[in-house]
Amino acid sequence: MKSLQEIPSDRGSNPRRPTRRGPLDPFRNPARKEVNQMSKVAGADEAGRGCVIGPLVMGLFSVDSAKQTELTKIGAKDSKLLTPKQREELDKVLRTMGENELVEISAEEITMWMEKKVSLNEVEAMKLAEAILRLEKRGIHPEEVYVDSPDPQPQKYAQRILRYYSGNARIHSSNHAEGKWPPVAAASILAKVRRDKRIEEIKEKVGVDFGSGYSSDPQTREYLEKHHREPALQPFLRHKWETVKRLAIKQKKLGEF
Repeated sequence: MKSLQEIPSDRGSNPRRPTRRGPLDPFRNPARKEVNQMSKVAGADEAGRGCVIGPLVMGLFSVDSAKQTELTKIGAKDSKLLTPKQREELDKVLRTMGENELVEISAEEITMWMEKKVSLNEVEAMKLAEAILRLEKRGIHPEEVYVDSPDPQPQKYAQRILRYYSGNARIHSSNHAEGKWPPVAAASILAKVRRDKRIEEIKEKVGVDFGSGYSSDPQTREYLEKHHREPALQPFLRHKWETVKRLAIKQKKLGEF
């Protein structure tokens, strides 16, 4: 994994430019070596990208290629289309069907990256590469990794991932991938369940039910209006989010009277 100083700028050149392969335009690492083993695939998605409170969770789910249709049969789909109870039940089943890696990016870490002018897309690409490498270190080597792209140009996101990933898997990046590839849907469920768990833990620590943690949630906005300066909340607040910055400016202006 590269250090902070080694993170390339979005405008910089990519020293390991990927090449296109196949009808789905996957990106293959130039250093890729063929892996002779039972075919596995993986899907990757995140939960909590737009939240103002709590972590962002990157999910990676690997399964035998032949079992992909089974994921659809058990009801795996975009986590946003499922109830909390359905997600929790599927989470248990998915863990018996395949392997997973979940990488949590705390609010404090997100704030740190934003202070360094590193884009959230870049951070996600780094953490996804980390998840794939962690999976491979466990002896699980998916030949294909299907990724839900936060970038409207999915090929750019695949290139970002390859800045930090030096393994053998081919990267397939697409928008709304959870509706196209079952392993991505599975990853979205695992990530969402983990993030929901962390949100409930934060609520216990601050002693208030603040809702979902999204700035679009009226309950969350009302809570932040009154409590955004609470010491117990600070480690879980994304301080560089526009919602929080506006509240800080508003508080400062009120203090001038």
